Order: sequence, then C-alpha cells, then structure tokens
Amino acid sequence: MNPLNQPNRPVAVALTAADGYPIAALRYAPAGAPRGHIVVAGATGVPQGFYRRFADFAAAQGYAVMTLDYRGIGLSKPATLKGFRMDYLDWGRQDLAAAVEAMSAPGVPLYVVGHSYGGHAFGLLPNHHKVAALYTFATGAGWHGWMPPAERLRVLLLWRVVGPLIVRAKGYMAWNWLGMGEDLPLDVYHQWKRWCRYPRYFFDDPRMAHLAAGFDAVRSPIMACNALDDLWARPRSRDAFMAGYRNAAWQATDIDPRAAGMGPIGHMGYFKADCHPLWQGALDWLGQHGRAPAAAAAG
Repeated sequence: MNPLNQPNRPVAVALTAADGYPIAALRYAPAGAPRGHIVVAGATGVPQGFYRRFADFAAAQGYAVMTLDYRGIGLSKPATLKGFRMDYLDWGRQDLAAAVEAMSAPGVPLYVVGHSYGGHAFGLLPNHHKVAALYTFATGAGWHGWMPPAERLRVLLLWRVVGPLIVRAKGYMAWNWLGMGEDLPLDVYHQWKRWCRYPRYFFDDPRMAHLAAGFDAVRSPIMACNALDDLWARPRSRDAFMAGYRNAAWQATDIDPRAAGMGPIGHMGYFKADCHPLWQGALDWLGQHGRAPAAAAAG
C-alpha cells in the first residue's frame, strides 16, 4: 500500500526552548515499533504543516517524526510581529535543539531532515552529537552571485527596494504579501539580508566568526540534496555553504527533475507530493547511519 495514502493524525507537543520560549510542535506516530526518530528542520518562513506529507510518509515506514514552528512562525508566533525581537540563529540553537532533545531516546537512532535553513541550523545545535545523520534538501549560501542572472536581479530588487519598503510600512517583513511564505520577524529579515551579501553566507561575516567552532564540531554524516532547477540553492551555492562542515563526512547529490521523471522542483518542491521518490531515497540513506558518532557523543 502506498504510504502517501496513510494519513496520520499528529499529536500536538508543547516544547520549551532553553531560554523559556514556547515552541509548538507536532509528533507523528510510527506504524509499529519505531525504527528511528526524525526531526524535520524547516525552511525560513515555512510553517510546519508544509511538511505533513513527508511526515506521514516517514511515519508509515516506521519512523516517529516531529515537525515544529520556529519562534515567530506559524503556531509559535506572538499575537503580532510588530515589536517582536529575536535572533535568527535561535531557530537552530534554541528551537530546533528543543525538538532534538524531545526526540532523543536511548537505543533509537535520531535523524534530522532539513530544508534550506534546516541545513544551516544543524551546525548551530548544541546537541547535534545526539543526531546520527542529517539529510538536507535545498541548503545553500543565499548569495545572489550563485543565482542565474534573472533571479539575481529579482533577489537584489527584493533586498534593496521591495523589502525595505515593506519593513518600513509594517515593522516586520510581510513575506506573505509576496506569496513567499509566512511573515518574518524584523530581526530575521535584517540578519538574513546581511548574510546573503556574502558568498559563504554567515561564514564570511566577520561578526559571526565564532560560529565556525560549532560547525567544526559536527561529525554526523550529512547528505545535501539540491535540484538543478532550484534557483536559490544551486549546487555551487550548496557547496559554498556545506564546506563549513569541514570535519563532517558530507556528500552531495544533484537532482535533474526531468531525468528523474518529476515535474519542476525549484526551491520549495522537494516536499510536495509528487517528490516522494526523493523522500524514499532520504529514508534509505538515513537508515544506513544508525548510530551517533562515538567521538562526538563522548565529548
């Protein structure tokens, strides 16, 4: 039976980040005894409901899955974003970390499946040593120079003209005005915009030099999967960012949607229903890495 036809009713889970911020999460129960646990680390401005189909698919194959909304997004946002302050990095080092902690269990391998920012967030985790492996889709460096010319112009227009006008009018980034996802807290917009000025994202930002040590500590195996029609995270952009995981055994996979018999993927299509062959490939790869790195776990 096709796992896509097996809807799963998730259970709401109230997480608390280390700094006390409440995080709304959903847990999908596995079919039978769990063969592993998965935390889905979503993209910027994308609510956790977007990953429901993948969570259903993985749960039907025996994985307990948790999705979450980062602070300021979806079910974890305040009544208004105007005046709401936060650090973009806290989506990884606080919010995702709380989900990793909640899904950690003795004797059960824990994995993270990332989307775009989710591949950044893994290196920010204080508890990444509890994760046996990371499989991330669409992770890149964000720099406009890695994009094709037309997209580069659109992105520069967004950062330099459209974004500042929206922020001035609303007090936050009304991302949904552009049909690009959930509205973003002001600090997320400013930090994201700054880091996208650099070819290697925050690794090239002199203010963020301290982040390298956290990424250097990662030893979990990583697979970074990018579609050739993903204009925001093409393979060169991915490689520029993933080089920051310099002590991890990371690999890269390029997807040609046409050759794979799939429709367009772009930056968001990885988690749409017709891309379930990609999900199966991710689960197969994760299943080969059933234990957290011993050296990292001991440290």
